[in-house]
Amino acid sequence: MQDQSHEDWIQDALERFERRLCLFAARLLGDPERARDVVQDTFLELCRQPRERIEGHLAEWLFTVCRNRALDERAKENHMQQSTQTSASTPAGSDLDPARIAETKEESGRIARLVGRLPEPQREVLLLKFQQGLSYREIGSLTGHSVSNVGFLLHRAMKALRERMAGEIQLEEAEG
Repeated sequence: MQDQSHEDWIQDALERFERRLCLFAARLLGDPERARDVVQDTFLELCRQPRERIEGHLAEWLFTVCRNRALDERAKENHMQQSTQTSASTPAGSDLDPARIAETKEESGRIARLVGRLPEPQREVLLLKFQQGLSYREIGSLTGHSVSNVGFLLHRAMKALRERMAGEIQLEEAEG
């Protein structure tokens, strides 16, 4: 009975976190295939752990293990390739104007490029907050930063993105 309970718990964790972990690892590695391998290793490690040891902080544990494995993989491959391509979602509803879709994709690409240029600590906390929806506490636990440092890094990242976006817009207006 204990094994079935543990198996159900693993299955639930897989359903809840696999997609988010794949996105997170893909951002760290720049390669969705390698990201899936890292996430698979993460869940294999979860299978080997006693449930009691992880329950209550499952998200933090999964993201920490995934992050560490992704960073190990990145170091092993000896390159710091960062994914800058973000799929732009098609606008909801009847607003399927091709010009609007192209504009949305261009804007998404611009934001992804600017995020990719942020210093690693700022980029990491920004992605964990806005892509993965983690709390400051969860981000701090995962990255080793204090909660106040997470807030500071997010503030600096958002400020840098605003300034860079404004600079690009001013440049475009001056050129056109």
